Amino acid sequence: MPFPAFWFIIPAMARKSKKSAPPLAVVGAIVLLLLAFAAAFYYISGDSSPFRSTENLDVDSYLQNANSLRGNTYRMEAEVLNQLAMTPSFGRLISVRPLPGRILPLLLPPSFNPTNIQKGQKFVFLVKIDETGLLQVLDLKKS
Repeated sequence: MPFPAFWFIIPAMARKSKKSAPPLAVVGAIVLLLLAFAAAFYYISGDSSPFRSTENLDVDSYLQNANSLRGNTYRMEAEVLNQLAMTPSFGRLISVRPLPGRILPLLLPPSFNPTNIQKGQKFVFLVKIDETGLLQVLDLKKS
């Protein structure tokens, strides 16, 4: 089949040269990808316990002299033992066991009255030692 008469009018298209990415750019992209995966892994596997930036309550120091710790905020992981008292205006007084053999009273303010807290449950408490030396709950998370 012969070429059409106007074939010489259409200019021939120049071929594009195939350029590959520079090796340094490929290595850099792989390193950045690995760093992103490492950062994601570190973030996911990090300490996810509640109130992790707060100091743990030293139970022995508290039992020896609670007045020296007044006004400070601590983290405490404990098991609920019993409900000792409850009034709608004052809150609930419960007993908890942070360490084997130790039992502490804990005051839950009225804002926690709707919270279902039962014997045997374990919680992480954010507590403040009030002016009377009693542990008052600021926040809690079930553990």
